[in-house]
Amino acid sequence: MTASERVLSNTGITCKSNNDYSLQLTRWFLMPIGIWPRTTTTTRMARLSSHAHILTCSSLIAIIAVPCLLYVSLEEKDVQVKISIFGPLSHWFMGMINYWLLVAHGDDIQECVRHMEADWRLVQKIEDQEVMLRHARIGRFVSGFCAVFMQSGTFLFSIAKSLTTTIVVVGNETVSMHPMTCPIYNKFIDVRFSPANEIMIVVQLLSCFVVNSVTVGACSLDAVFAMHACGQLNMLFSWLNGLVVDRNEGGSADQRLALIVEHHLRVLSFISRMENVMQHVCLVELLGCTMNMCLLAYYFITNWNTFDAPKTMSYVIIYLSMAFNIFIFCYIGEILTEQCRSVGEKAYMINWYELPHKTAFGLVLIILRSSNVIKMTAGKLFQLSIATFGDVIKTSMVYLNMLRTMTPSICV
Repeated sequence: MTASERVLSNTGITCKSNNDYSLQLTRWFLMPIGIWPRTTTTTRMARLSSHAHILTCSSLIAIIAVPCLLYVSLEEKDVQVKISIFGPLSHWFMGMINYWLLVAHGDDIQECVRHMEADWRLVQKIEDQEVMLRHARIGRFVSGFCAVFMQSGTFLFSIAKSLTTTIVVVGNETVSMHPMTCPIYNKFIDVRFSPANEIMIVVQLLSCFVVNSVTVGACSLDAVFAMHACGQLNMLFSWLNGLVVDRNEGGSADQRLALIVEHHLRVLSFISRMENVMQHVCLVELLGCTMNMCLLAYYFITNWNTFDAPKTMSYVIIYLSMAFNIFIFCYIGEILTEQCRSVGEKAYMINWYELPHKTAFGLVLIILRSSNVIKMTAGKLFQLSIATFGDVIKTSMVYLNMLRTMTPSICV
């Protein structure tokens, strides 16, 4: 028996365990914030619990973001302080928008998860399963790395800042308080006094965890779905090669070509649904991180003279984490575009002249379909690619120069 003829005796338990392995980290990131899709057989009480979970997480984000916006708009008069607050504030609003985008696309996420489970169940050969597992490991690694990078940046920065103390004067009284990353409008809650200060610090840390989990969960979904699609396309490539080589394999060449065409269309439908889930999230991340990377570079420059080492290092870590997130989105878009385009090239490069004329002519349809590539985009406005990542970095530097020009005395 040749290697290509080794058939996998797949059981339902094996399929489920493999699918759970590929989605495990993503499920861990999304379940605490109520985004992970529930099964259609859930009870009414479970659905109510899910809605309450979503409402709680939304409230945790809003209770920090809205009062901070009021503080910047109505209370704070110093322009430099407003600029220093605008970065964290935009991060919270990005999290709020992306959270509701993921909630709104819950059905699409559930369909993608079901599609992946069906793909694991349909795999027949050991070699195909190994290809899928290899790409699942890559998706898990990217998810875990993104989680560590993001949480170690903004979350640890919020913790470190809340552990410090600052002195404020309230009337004739001098008060010691813990500063907040996102200051609160005093007419909403006066956080200068205890215990309101400590309570809002805890709420802010919980809110920060939710916001970071949204970003990590979105990046993880994108990575896991994309790696699954890449695994399916690599299986397709091996099937195309075997179309000529495995002459003794069961079924005629026409039947095997029909399976290849069916699988190709199935993969393209998965990528299309994935694009539908991620396009608006990617747009928010692309625009928001461009602005935040500009602000982080500005904070780094303005704090260089005093050189507060912990604060400076936190700016560097957060900057790198945001750059990494954008790079992952852009790199995944590049990989999927290239893989989809490669289907036509692989179909042309096989020894198609050894096939029956009717079968060889059928390859033309695959080549034509692959020429119409499904591109990963940010809101249908920007194609996600390595070139787009370079444009983000350059644009953030342009904004930084504009900001420095408007505040020359600070950046000297």
